[in-house]
Amino acid sequence: MKKITVFFFLICTILTKAQIPVLENYNQIWTTQSNNSSESMPLGGGDIGMNVWVENGDLYFYFSRSGTFDEHNTLLKLGRVKVSLSPNPFADDEGFRQELVLKDGYISIIQKDTKIKLWVDVFKPIIHLDLESENPLQMTASYESWRYKNRDSKGKANNANSYKWAPQGEIVTFKDSIAFENNGIKFYHRNREQTVFDVAVKQQKMESMKDQMMNPIVDLTFGGFMKGDNLKPIGNYLGKYQDTDFRGFSLSSTKPSKKQSVEIYLNTSQFDFNTWNNGLKILIAANKGRVEQAEKSTMKWWNDFWDRSFIYTQESNSAAKDSVYQIGQNYQLFRYMLGCNAYGKYPTKFNGGLFTVDPVFTNPDLNFTPDFRNWGGGTMTAQNQRLVYFPMVKSGDFDMMKSQLDYYLSLQKNAELRSQVYWKHGGASFTEQLENFGLPNPAEYEWKRPADYDPGMEYNAWLEYEWDTVFEFCQMMLQQKEYANADIQKYNPFIISCLRFFDEHYQYLAKQRGRKALDGNGHLILFPGSGAETYKMANNANSTISALKVITEQLLLLSEKELSKEDLAYLKGLQTRIPPLNFRDFNGNKTLAPAKTWERINNTEVPQLYPVYPWGIYGIGKPDLETALNTWKYDTDAIKFRSHIGWKQDNIFSARLGLTNEAAKYNLLKMANSDRRFPAFWGPGFDWVPDHNWGGSGMIGMQEMLLQEADGKIYLFPAWPKEWNVHFKLYATQNTTVEAQLVNGKLKVLKVVPEERKKDIINLIGKSEAEKIKLN
Repeated sequence: MKKITVFFFLICTILTKAQIPVLENYNQIWTTQSNNSSESMPLGGGDIGMNVWVENGDLYFYFSRSGTFDEHNTLLKLGRVKVSLSPNPFADDEGFRQELVLKDGYISIIQKDTKIKLWVDVFKPIIHLDLESENPLQMTASYESWRYKNRDSKGKANNANSYKWAPQGEIVTFKDSIAFENNGIKFYHRNREQTVFDVAVKQQKMESMKDQMMNPIVDLTFGGFMKGDNLKPIGNYLGKYQDTDFRGFSLSSTKPSKKQSVEIYLNTSQFDFNTWNNGLKILIAANKGRVEQAEKSTMKWWNDFWDRSFIYTQESNSAAKDSVYQIGQNYQLFRYMLGCNAYGKYPTKFNGGLFTVDPVFTNPDLNFTPDFRNWGGGTMTAQNQRLVYFPMVKSGDFDMMKSQLDYYLSLQKNAELRSQVYWKHGGASFTEQLENFGLPNPAEYEWKRPADYDPGMEYNAWLEYEWDTVFEFCQMMLQQKEYANADIQKYNPFIISCLRFFDEHYQYLAKQRGRKALDGNGHLILFPGSGAETYKMANNANSTISALKVITEQLLLLSEKELSKEDLAYLKGLQTRIPPLNFRDFNGNKTLAPAKTWERINNTEVPQLYPVYPWGIYGIGKPDLETALNTWKYDTDAIKFRSHIGWKQDNIFSARLGLTNEAAKYNLLKMANSDRRFPAFWGPGFDWVPDHNWGGSGMIGMQEMLLQEADGKIYLFPAWPKEWNVHFKLYATQNTTVEAQLVNGKLKVLKVVPEERKKDIINLIGKSEAEKIKLN
């Protein structure tokens, strides 16, 4: 009887695994070598990203780190490593296996009794390569650099830096310092004193405040040291990979061995060179004797990361070709990519993150170095960046959001100085295309400007008057408390400063035009404004009004006890000055308007639906859902602009509105396998490969299909097809986690922490649109 019971238990376990895929199912396993770097696997941890592949019997990887900006604000890679073995177990594909092990955060490469393990220490900037073989092997590990010489940057190559299409004189990417030292290789780039910061400050007439401004790139030094206990230098060589010549610096085994390792230690600092060098030495010395513990700590970090939240999907059987299975797989893979820059000083870049490769594989006409990416390195485009970070709220990755939120915090003073210099009023002025020192991108600011044009303004048809995107990061700051009960007092002055800019600036503009600062109803006149980059010269854009209303209300709700009497009085006064939302009519159907009026359409965003997302004024369980639904159904621009590509948000809007069929359609398109070997290397879309705002918007869309909230209620499956089996764990407000499992249209598992919030759950699986409209 006992044997029968055990057998039955095993069968049940096997069947359960077949129905609900576990994380291991999503491991990427390749049984053939790659043709080139575009067929690479991502690897990383802490703030380091790598692209790993095996080509023609040799192991390669690019490696990058957050914050490695050169004089021109190009986000430079730190180099490429090539590992060759003799005799070579990778001489052919027979028995080859390369696997990304998601649960523990490493890559293994196995063939002919040889195993290589690559992993990155999450807590220290160190890359590890460990080799084991049944037979002694000679290993040659080479550091390859295309920056062994100065390189002119011409034409479209400057799209990788802050000059873009408007370089001022000759632009040179200066060579790195690379040399053998103590049986290893030291490599570093040290920025010169004159940088694009100085150029932008002069261009934008901020020189009177220059000494007060934060400059993140002057004297910045970044690089590292590559070594191995069994390795010694054997010389260097010249070569060419794809379109780029390079010099290689080789270390080789002192004798063939069954166990060998390579470590790469990285350091970035904005001090003098000796301080940087000493910091590197301290890092190397501190690593002695702690590798085993570091590996265990790193694995535990990744294990905890995956336990924190997840979305596993499948259709009827777990099969990679199933489109529903793919979206669950790619949700996990992209979240993994975000986890590789969990603790970077700078946020994960929307245009490739830390995982860009040779640009010819994105566009064959761009035969530039591997440092290239479109849309700049130190330029942070707010509308794109927010889509990278918003999904971290419901995935519970609050610790990973610090890079993005503190980045804005570091720029507050520079942004407030802009307001003082140009308009002599208060508040922090942030633009859409923002440099890592808080000023507008110089090319977007424009060099050829009318002499009497406002120096605080970008002379740019797409970006003029687009200042409200900073509020989405204010929203994320507030969500730290709303979801995780975090202490956000350090963010409160920042949020107030951003609100104050709009309040004071639009009163200032009104008084430039006439006697009164407010309209006849005592409201701000938000003109000229902008509805995203699309509706230009807008009057009272709904995206701006929604942001002002929600941020002010949420700040008062969440931080009232921490605010001074003066701040409380100011915010309550501001609430009375925020104008109402605007509406329009399509064939008798009331819809949300982009703005009260506008003069032209410049892009293809749909800010008339921003009151739905990100601002949540309309949605499931909220008043007047029908107006928002009408906007989706009847607004001719919303229909014309609809797509799943890149930063498009139709997958999110449809989910937020409870439109199950539409949400299924656009999220399947958005999160389907990319056309590259690694399924989550989407793009270029409107940006670059991998397109991180493509993946981020896909994560958000899936989360919103599964879980939404309104007025203290938690709605399960508000836009999820009942035919799609799913197991998820996501975060809700009030420090709540919700874990649910849907099998064949039935809710099988529901775990809510804390338990008392279980009473707030409402299951909407299979509910009609009409039933969802009646929920309020």
